[in-house]
Amino acid sequence: MALPQADNDYPLSEVPDDARKPFASLALLLLGFTFFTATMFAGGQLGAAFPLGELLALIVVGNLLLGIYAAAIAGIAARSGLSTALMSRFALGERGSALSDLLLGITQVGWYAWGVATIANVLVSTLELPPGWSAPLMVLFGFGFCFTAFVGYRGLALLSNVAVPAMALLIAISMIIAWRDGGGWTGLAAIAPSAGLGWAAGITIIFGTFVSGATQASNWSRFARTPRQAITATLLAFFIGNGLMVLIGAVGALVYQQPDVVAVLILQGLAVVGLAMLFLNLWTTQDNTIYNFAAAGCNLLRTRQRGWVTLGGAAIGTLLALAGMDTLLVPFLIALGTCIPPLGGVIIADYVFLRRGHYPRLDVARLPAFHLPGLGAYALATLGAWFSPWVPPLVGIALALALYPLCCRCLGQRSMKPAL
Repeated sequence: MALPQADNDYPLSEVPDDARKPFASLALLLLGFTFFTATMFAGGQLGAAFPLGELLALIVVGNLLLGIYAAAIAGIAARSGLSTALMSRFALGERGSALSDLLLGITQVGWYAWGVATIANVLVSTLELPPGWSAPLMVLFGFGFCFTAFVGYRGLALLSNVAVPAMALLIAISMIIAWRDGGGWTGLAAIAPSAGLGWAAGITIIFGTFVSGATQASNWSRFARTPRQAITATLLAFFIGNGLMVLIGAVGALVYQQPDVVAVLILQGLAVVGLAMLFLNLWTTQDNTIYNFAAAGCNLLRTRQRGWVTLGGAAIGTLLALAGMDTLLVPFLIALGTCIPPLGGVIIADYVFLRRGHYPRLDVARLPAFHLPGLGAYALATLGAWFSPWVPPLVGIALALALYPLCCRCLGQRSMKPAL
């Protein structure tokens, strides 16, 4: 039986004006991406460590910083029509961009493996199925979750149009019950923290958990009709949407000692709703995750066969889940998150300082195999972030922004004026 033909989605070129999407479609797609179970666990760590007033302030500041970073890349993507993988050709060079592809691809396929294993294990546990069901369920969801990504932007948007309003309704019901069970504002504010974390650690948790996704949000924001729409939709997703996920995890930890909204819904007597939430929550993130893998993979392999790269990524993620590597990959991927923010910082710095806010068309651009200022700034910024005791993701971005112009000057690379 032949598979349906996947949309090309312009994996190796700019998105043309006639293929741009309306704001509502883009906003719902990005919101579906940020509705992510792992973010709730991050919120659970914060809920146990901060009093309510300080917790809310921390969530606002952390997600605002994350949203600003994602929106900066989104604005460039909408103006240029390029994904992060393609923008990295300008920042790192034709062959140097392979570094970006490997970093982003490994991260995304690892998260995909985690999501596939998570839903299979939760279903086996909740429904009290025999342990032997885990492997078939992993295969089912490993390839099932990638179907909308195989179709392309249309498939992702169609799922988000249905799933995001449904999840928002379920979350609202759960939060109302949790607010009642927790005794309202007075009751929640009276709960004393049971763990100790500083603000730096709290910002790192909020920013670091989803910074790899924020770096690759350009894969969809490049479809925006205007940079303003891209920036607004991205802020809505990464400031409001991601912030809501952190808040839900925090409230669950405060009231039920459970950061996961699915476990909370089960405790609230809504087991069927909880499983539906888990399915929608993971699917809307999993398909975006494997779409990100395909964008990086197409640039690495210089192929336009995005659909088949998507299937290949799903197969790799499924094999990793079957091998049980999801339990080992998550700490590694969080650590890898320290290496990804400097990449976004170099891309922003290259666009602003060297390209002067303008990329030439990719098919006529004459790019070096290795862009040494970009690679040098990335290496130094990553080292600085790795050894920084204070918010490594933010340190990595700040260092990349500061070091890139210096590396250009030291290596004799002059800024390029926009073509008229």
